[in-house]
Amino acid sequence: MAEEQAQRQLSGYLAEIVEINMKLKTGIYGEIYSVSCRILEGKDKGRIIRRNMLGPAKVGDVIRLPDTSREAKEIRVK
Repeated sequence: MAEEQAQRQLSGYLAEIVEINMKLKTGIYGEIYSVSCRILEGKDKGRIIRRNMLGPAKVGDVIRLPDTSREAKEIRVK
């Protein structure tokens, strides 16, 4: 039982943050950043995608993405 929960938590693909666009924030309080990240494993290895991320982040951090098929749209600031 505990092993199944651990496997579910670790499912996904590793990605490294390449760029954080600090100018483009979203969310009610501006707490969500638009980051570009490079996929490190799986069928899309080496591909760079844009995702929205909540919480503290810096360039070089490794994050786990649930899937690599979704990509965030560009945030347009009015």
